Amino acid sequence: MVMLVSFFKDPEFANVDSSENESIPFRGTILRTKSGKFSSVSEPCVSCTTFNILAPIYKRLDQQNQNVRESDFRAFWLARNERIVDWLLYESSSIICLQEFWVGNEELVQMYEQRLGASGYDTFKLARTNNRGDGLLTAIHKEYFRVLNYRELLFNDFGDRVAQLLHVQSVIPFLQNNDDSMQQEILIVNTHLLFPHDSSLSIVRLHQVYKILQYLETYQRENKLSQVPVMLCGDWNGSKRGHVYKFLRSQGFVSSYDIAHEYTDSDHKWVSHRNHRGNICGVDFIWLRNPNKSIKPLKISWAEAAFGIIKYQLQKAQLNEKDAFDFLRADNNGNYITYSDFCDALKQLKLTSLSHGLSFQEMKDLWVQADVDGNGVLDYDEFLRIWYCTCSEHIDEDSNSEDSNEGITKEAFGFAVKNAILFPREVEKGIWPENYHLSDHARLTALFSPVRLRCSQKSL
Repeated sequence: MVMLVSFFKDPEFANVDSSENESIPFRGTILRTKSGKFSSVSEPCVSCTTFNILAPIYKRLDQQNQNVRESDFRAFWLARNERIVDWLLYESSSIICLQEFWVGNEELVQMYEQRLGASGYDTFKLARTNNRGDGLLTAIHKEYFRVLNYRELLFNDFGDRVAQLLHVQSVIPFLQNNDDSMQQEILIVNTHLLFPHDSSLSIVRLHQVYKILQYLETYQRENKLSQVPVMLCGDWNGSKRGHVYKFLRSQGFVSSYDIAHEYTDSDHKWVSHRNHRGNICGVDFIWLRNPNKSIKPLKISWAEAAFGIIKYQLQKAQLNEKDAFDFLRADNNGNYITYSDFCDALKQLKLTSLSHGLSFQEMKDLWVQADVDGNGVLDYDEFLRIWYCTCSEHIDEDSNSEDSNEGITKEAFGFAVKNAILFPREVEKGIWPENYHLSDHARLTALFSPVRLRCSQKSL
């Protein structure tokens, strides 16, 4: 006898926003027999939901009086969050990543933990630093995964942001294989990056992603996990046009929603957030990187992304290529830029400070990348490395390619994106519905199917 893994309820059940009374895309797509084996009726799949649920301490109830917040009215915040949990349990995703989770309210925390726990989830919460009041909650369905390790990343930066890392293993092998060494494990990250109140804060957001990827790289190396897929979930507070998006793409990650809908990097057809300024934008992502991806060394990608921010700030000051070179070389009489000139220019561009921005060591690292011949100054050709965001790959990129180790390959486990849906559905067309009140973010759910991959036998 076959039974549905997902809950099978009346789609018109109470407390659901009228704008969301539509069929759920992934309910009922995953079938499992009572013996625990997947039925031949449907291929095994994993679903993941990311959702910024708008903490009541931030939800404004009166546009004329910004101090009136939902957190002051228990009936309001409790009813809204009950509806959020209703939807989460109705979809019953294998992985749930929530941002702006109100960790400072014990009643709300208990409600989420009890309801999710009763439905088969292990839950992990993490507060932002400096008692900001909100944080993250990640829930893993025990029918799908066992949690092998849980780590917390505290950025201790300007935005008091944090991230969660979960190392999970499939309870029932997705792929039957003769190679017992093939890891059917996943690394999952949940995070919420700083809001870009000012363009100079782009470097802070880039720092946050860099720290996540550094931590991932170290964790994978220490635990010999080079052959596992990685999912990065959350509110990235930046669109596909931004530096964070380009940085993650350079590190082999793909946006699950864009892959599912066959959108390119230059397609901007969907939105997922209406911010406090009334602007709508697409900022919520479920990133996937399979172990067969060839990627640049992390320091190279970081330097190129930082050069991109420097160029953006120069262009924002309405400087063209030649004017930017003159600005960087400042008052020196030679046709070159000194390290002192470089540092002074970054300070004027508001990309360095004691509390945030580029550190002394990072400025030094960027200088080394740009100063190709190592003579201590940048001529015009070397300046163009900054302008066109390119670096010398001092580390041999072949060591990260699929053709390394003389063609030795190994079978690995990864995921193919089957589908991805945003709710409410209007946001998929770039429209924010006025009758949607569950959050100021859309809910993103992606469906993945496990696949076999041939990977180079590499170590991080």
